[in-house]
Amino acid sequence: MAYSPFEQMTQSYLVIGAAGGIGTDLSRRLVSAGHRVLLCGRSEDPLAALASELGQPFHLLNAKDWQATAAAVDHAVTEFGRLDGAANLAGSLLLKPAHLTSIDEWYDTIDQNLTTAMGLVKAAAPAMRKTGGGSIVLMSSGAASIGLPSHEAIAAVKAGVEGLVRSAAVAPGLTQTPLTRRVWENEKGAEASRSMHPLGRLGSAADIASAIAWLLDPAQTWITAQTITVDGGLSTLKTSR
Repeated sequence: MAYSPFEQMTQSYLVIGAAGGIGTDLSRRLVSAGHRVLLCGRSEDPLAALASELGQPFHLLNAKDWQATAAAVDHAVTEFGRLDGAANLAGSLLLKPAHLTSIDEWYDTIDQNLTTAMGLVKAAAPAMRKTGGGSIVLMSSGAASIGLPSHEAIAAVKAGVEGLVRSAAVAPGLTQTPLTRRVWENEKGAEASRSMHPLGRLGSAADIASAIAWLLDPAQTWITAQTITVDGGLSTLKTSR
């Protein structure tokens, strides 16, 4: 039988933020497709529970620490024999105008979003090159493309993420995850966000995870230097809702 590049092959992945809303959905998708995943994050209990559910190893790390991220990549290579792809789902959401943003909040926003992304690219890219390459998916934000009130810090930092790699980055709109709970659990906040999205609803973890899983698939290796917006039209369509 002739080999097809689109045949299903077991791949080995590393997911930072695996126990979060999007990370959990993504990890389940990858494992259900027959792939191996090193589940990474800061909180042991949710990681251990997910690892038990999926039958996959986990690794505790603070992704702001580049040495810790490098150790996680080494763990994945030791565990699986290779690394085919990685996703950085670490991040934060600061909803404040610039004049109310403290210097500590600014630096924390940089560390949580841009430093973690750089650390993963720095550690994972060399490891993947040794076995023929792979995919790295970083998370941007719709706020990096359009002006949104009280998003100055996150918009600036996510724009930095896009400039860092220009390689299969996913830019979501507001997604219903634990990180954004304080926004969407408040009905006024949720309705304000829905009115900004032309599709008239908030995103789900599955909306974003399915796009990341698609990008990580080796069938998509011809995609590079792109920011894929998965935001219900927020950054590309004007709405009068």
